[in-house]
Amino acid sequence: MPKQGFIDSIHNKNKIIVTFFSKEDGRNLIRLCAPMDYGPSRRAHDKSDRFHFWDYESDKKNHVLSLPQEQIIKMEFLDDEFCPSEFVTWNPNWFVHRNWGAYS
Repeated sequence: MPKQGFIDSIHNKNKIIVTFFSKEDGRNLIRLCAPMDYGPSRRAHDKSDRFHFWDYESDKKNHVLSLPQEQIIKMEFLDDEFCPSEFVTWNPNWFVHRNWGAYS
């Protein structure tokens, strides 16, 4: 899995199209996302590293999508940029260091 491409997309603020197996839906889904972070989930009992995305196309109110590597089928790295102010509404404590100004 292209972890480095994901981390590069965090630094470059580029969107990603992610194809993943949704356990909830029982099928593959494709979503336009912004890469948020890579590391363990603070909410999950399983503390293995995950890819954390902001899902622009979620059908739920909570737009954070945290996926372990084994659920991800493909990531397509886009040239389209995102602005962290679109979704960062808290004081972040990221695992991956970045230069997002006030959103770092």
